[in-house]
Amino acid sequence: MSLPSRYAPDSCPGALRIHAAADGGLARVRLPGGRLAAPGCAVLADAAADLGDGHLELTSRGNVQLRGLAPGAEGELGRRLRAAGLLPSDTHELARNITASVLTGRAGDGVLDVRPLVAGLDRGLCADPELAGLPGRFLFTIDDGRGDVVALRGDVGLYALDAASLAVTLGGADTGLRVAPEAAVPAVLAVARAFMRARTTEWRLTEWDDPGERLAPWLPGLGVGPRVEQSAARRALPGTPAKPPVGAVAQRDGRWALSALVPLGRLTPAQLSRLRGAEEIIITPWRSVVVPDLTDMPDSYGLVTRPGSGWEGLSSCAGRPGCARSLTDVRADCARTLDGAAEPARPELPVHWSGCERRCGSPPGRHVAVVATQDGYEVRLEERVRDRSRSLPATAAAIARTREEQVNE
Repeated sequence: MSLPSRYAPDSCPGALRIHAAADGGLARVRLPGGRLAAPGCAVLADAAADLGDGHLELTSRGNVQLRGLAPGAEGELGRRLRAAGLLPSDTHELARNITASVLTGRAGDGVLDVRPLVAGLDRGLCADPELAGLPGRFLFTIDDGRGDVVALRGDVGLYALDAASLAVTLGGADTGLRVAPEAAVPAVLAVARAFMRARTTEWRLTEWDDPGERLAPWLPGLGVGPRVEQSAARRALPGTPAKPPVGAVAQRDGRWALSALVPLGRLTPAQLSRLRGAEEIIITPWRSVVVPDLTDMPDSYGLVTRPGSGWEGLSSCAGRPGCARSLTDVRADCARTLDGAAEPARPELPVHWSGCERRCGSPPGRHVAVVATQDGYEVRLEERVRDRSRSLPATAAAIARTREEQVNE
């Protein structure tokens, strides 16, 4: 199997680095922990309406995207985002990929409210000039112990064991390193800096077969701080995300959270208009939305709130008109099929629709792939390995050697 091609910076879009798609510019706005307060939601909805196609797309890291932007729109978009506090650092905006347990501190089995750690990690990340160079695909995860985001196999993360101790994770696996909450952010930042110094052409730590060994020479002396311990026993951490249930969720404080599906991960102008009334919304890594801290249960905000819906586990690529490679309008085809079913029920396996053989956005693990071809759609059973450390046999030396050969051609 060939080695990954990593001889240029990754091309992940950002709020200021716009990707030229077939339907216009595409901008990605990063939301650490997926959290979006009412003023920020209004700013994004207005920006989508004024500068783009009116919709907001949800990503698998709890971020949002605007499509259909005119050339040069990034200047006005950046101005609006800065004013709303959604762009705290122009230099670090591509690196702010932080996912966190969605209902942390509010409901569920989490043992530690990790919202302060998300805010602290974002501040520390933006304050470190070296970490501005992190590739846009590098992912931080902070799991409060319920096992939702650790299963996303982030590059470096934290998994709460109890209120006083967190495990440091690499690629979703326990390293055996234990940190107190006050030492957690410095430890994670130290690992990220070690990755920057150890990497050659890699975009992600999960591309290494041996991330612990690769980082070990760079960690001593990086200022991890006190209250860091090495445990002899490493825990087996969850490999399947414990997603929030769909519908009403009782919070610990007596209020409610509404967990809602967003069909094909695309918020419409009508849905955005209704969500403006919420004090906060949380974008989940599963392209759904949680509206927390409700004293009563209002309407559904125009979203899907019935458990067992056919929209659950259903995803698609962008398709036409957004992607020039796509053979069809995948979203419309998918929605038409679902709307035609008498009583659509949740599929047993995730189902992903793709407009071409590239199958962009396909979920990890076993799933049903509905792939457009010149002769119509083909339905296949597939299994995708999420990270390259499992799918590529490349060693660090082989990657470095290939890079040197490319430079000297």
